[in-house]
Amino acid sequence: MKRSITVPMKAEGLTTLKIRYDYKTDHFAMEAMKQWEPDLDFSKYNKEFYAESILTDDVVYYNTKQVRELFEKYELGDYLDEIQTLLRKGKHFGIEAYYHEGYDILYMSNQHSRKLGINNKLHATLAGGIRRHNKDEEEIEVIIDGLNLGRGMSFKNVAGHINMGGCKQTVTMDPIDLTNLQHVGFLGYCIDKCRTMTGPDMNFPTELADVENEYFSMQFTNGPKTSVLGETGKPTAYGVYKTLKQAVKFKEGTESIDGKSVTLIGLGAVGWYMGEYLLQENIKLYVTDLDPARAQQFIDEHEGDITAIPLENAYFNECDILCPCAIGGQLSDETIPKLNCKYVWGSANNGLKASSTEEEIRLAEKLKERDIVFQVEWWHNTAGVICGYQEYVDGKNATEEKLYKAIDDIMPPSTYMNLKMAEEKGITAVENAYDLADQVIYGDMTLEDINW
Repeated sequence: MKRSITVPMKAEGLTTLKIRYDYKTDHFAMEAMKQWEPDLDFSKYNKEFYAESILTDDVVYYNTKQVRELFEKYELGDYLDEIQTLLRKGKHFGIEAYYHEGYDILYMSNQHSRKLGINNKLHATLAGGIRRHNKDEEEIEVIIDGLNLGRGMSFKNVAGHINMGGCKQTVTMDPIDLTNLQHVGFLGYCIDKCRTMTGPDMNFPTELADVENEYFSMQFTNGPKTSVLGETGKPTAYGVYKTLKQAVKFKEGTESIDGKSVTLIGLGAVGWYMGEYLLQENIKLYVTDLDPARAQQFIDEHEGDITAIPLENAYFNECDILCPCAIGGQLSDETIPKLNCKYVWGSANNGLKASSTEEEIRLAEKLKERDIVFQVEWWHNTAGVICGYQEYVDGKNATEEKLYKAIDDIMPPSTYMNLKMAEEKGITAVENAYDLADQVIYGDMTLEDINW
């Protein structure tokens, strides 16, 4: 039988599943519901009905015990156990899932912590991007990806001084047609139900935010037309570039990277701009991308000492700085011993192949033993979130001047502080960043208490 939460939902005609976890008591609470009728037209969302509307006279509700029995009925009790183990391991608040059988769309909000978002005077208490997964992917891998990214967002919001909890939206569906307003409206409904602020991420076009803002939900940011700040790739790259210079200053006493060699992996929404910022300095730049034509295009459009290399083994290319700006999870027990660099510094989310803080710290120790400067990416890959947050809060009053000032004021100083503090304590910068963030997310410290 297929291992999916949609199996019992489809069989019983359910639309909604919530799995909540309280790490303080180690208790789970679950709900499964039917909240709308199959023929409900979501292209009419926020026109004829709203997130809080009563959408069926035939409401169905299962409590915690009944949800467990439901999964056991369809021989998925062990699968539910596996999901709960992941929630427990990462101290996650839970998963909020909506499934539309007619559209064959599964939306999951992977929610790590709400603490920073409570009492923020906004509709959204959570912030995190929305990404699409293909239907042939294993659902448990989608859940692991979403939970890891949601956990990273909680910590990233601490680093970015943002009063929002952390989450990540994963949507399993075919590539979206932005003219299909039923599908786009359904996503808007799900976002509003979860009280989440989001922006298009991997496998969703940035124009999704424009359509959502025009027709359905104002919780989407950074669309190319509706956003006063535009897409987040460029400010994200700027933040990574400015913090890289602080990492070099920490190790060598100067911010200059002149004369160094850099391997840039990934030339997407962030990597392309990262390459442009790097080329402001006198460096040797190696570039690679999943699409070799993309790397050649970058070379053709830019001046400088640039060489395209194959993606295979690019992580092990001999250089001073390894700059991963593509898929994460590439730094592992197997790959770390093969690295030929002095710094690993990029925008790739979840760079360490780990599903818990403890695993990340262990791998970071291996990098430290090799004298490779590394900082968990969520501590410096925060400019995109700052961009989205400023647009969400300030609306049309948001400006690039204010955005880049915030990036300069927050990110370089916090990076240098983290590296120095970790050195003084004799621990990795990864462990120190988690220590600081943990005190905010799980303890009594506030953002204002950190000596940035």
